[in-house]
Amino acid sequence: MGKNKGIIGFILGVVIAIVLYFVNIPGLAHEGKMCLAFSLMTVIFWAFGITQPGYTSGLYLLLLAVFKVAEPTLIFSTWTSSMMYLIIGAYLIATAVKESGLGERIAYWYIAKYVTDFKSIIISIFVLTFILSLLIPHPWPRAFLIMSVMAVVVKSADIPKVDAVKIGFTVFAASIPVSMIFLTGDASINPLAAASCAPIDVGWMEWFKVMGLPMIITSIITMFMIMFLFKPSKEVEVNKAEIQKKRAELGQMTGKEKRTAFWVIVAIVLWMTDTIHGVDIGWVTLFIAVMMAMPKIGEVLTPNSWSGVPVQTLLFLTAAVAIGRVGAATGMNAWIAQTLLPSTIPQNMFILAAFITIVSIVVHLCFGSVIAVMGIVIPAMLAFTQPMGLSSIIPVMIAYTAINAHFILPFHNLAMLVGTGEENGMYSEKETVRFGVPFTLVLFVITCLVEIPWWKVIGLW
Repeated sequence: MGKNKGIIGFILGVVIAIVLYFVNIPGLAHEGKMCLAFSLMTVIFWAFGITQPGYTSGLYLLLLAVFKVAEPTLIFSTWTSSMMYLIIGAYLIATAVKESGLGERIAYWYIAKYVTDFKSIIISIFVLTFILSLLIPHPWPRAFLIMSVMAVVVKSADIPKVDAVKIGFTVFAASIPVSMIFLTGDASINPLAAASCAPIDVGWMEWFKVMGLPMIITSIITMFMIMFLFKPSKEVEVNKAEIQKKRAELGQMTGKEKRTAFWVIVAIVLWMTDTIHGVDIGWVTLFIAVMMAMPKIGEVLTPNSWSGVPVQTLLFLTAAVAIGRVGAATGMNAWIAQTLLPSTIPQNMFILAAFITIVSIVVHLCFGSVIAVMGIVIPAMLAFTQPMGLSSIIPVMIAYTAINAHFILPFHNLAMLVGTGEENGMYSEKETVRFGVPFTLVLFVITCLVEIPWWKVIGLW
């Protein structure tokens, strides 16, 4: 099936869309039926990987516009909100930190100071991911930067291949929960979850208040699970002389690094004080990126830096947001909630959290794509829980946690997928399954026994 997977997915998606178009669906208006047909077709295209997701997303958006399923201002609403410019700015900042050498310098400094054995290597990966999540607002460049430093540690300490694979797996596995601590930890997905909470405005500090502690606990659980499941085959002694040599090769901190550090610190301060100054963090992030390109005060970003902003990802996000927003406007979300979900809503918050978690995991197992599943599950859960009068943050963040933190195979999360293979994180499906299966059960602990009690403490419900 592997070779014909794309063709099968394409035919299946088109056939399902045509059937839905012609069949009579009680309780769903024409626009809602069109939205359902195009949305399901697009999700199937994404799941089967018929082509690069940017092209599929572009097709979905133009179909909505051409068939007048909704107004273009709603279909492309991400481009008139700050979310898209937060993402663009974040990619540019990530490029600046990586290219300037600042991130690498911080990584070598930490390793030279605190890393001695295998256990401290694992801990250092989580700590560095946390530190760099404030400097580099995207998990992939962060993970690859840490991986490049870990490659030096592996080589200098003469770590066996079997243990090097465990270190590589840890680098990319750590990037998932740690990225969810701060709103800017993953600027391609977190803002999508934040935007889904509308009409509630979730800024940087609000995100940290709601998700910070639960995701720190999730990160710690992840770290200890990795230590338990992936023990080293022999004791490791880190070659500090080799690490110091690498630090020496970097030389004194350059003017470019200093300017990058200055603007990143300004960004962090402005992100953390968004409730005080009242400027949306999307505009703050774009402002910092622009300043990094200015003469004298910046000169970090160049015209070539724009290549670090993936247009295909922006189209993918636009389509994922459109599924939720157009689905709400056309009645598709409400119809899905009424048709596919139970008629009675669990009143007990722990049962509700477990229900949302299991639905999210099951759908994610089927479709794989985090953004695509968010586009399906989150709007449906919002419509399902609306009669309860809950803060929209609760169903959104439970679903988001269950979807984004969950993986069994690498394709379930792009952060894991990009790290597979010898030339990347060195790990394979074997490692992801070994960790992912037990961690799927842990997700219920996180959503039901960590998030719900914490949100009770801070007064969300």
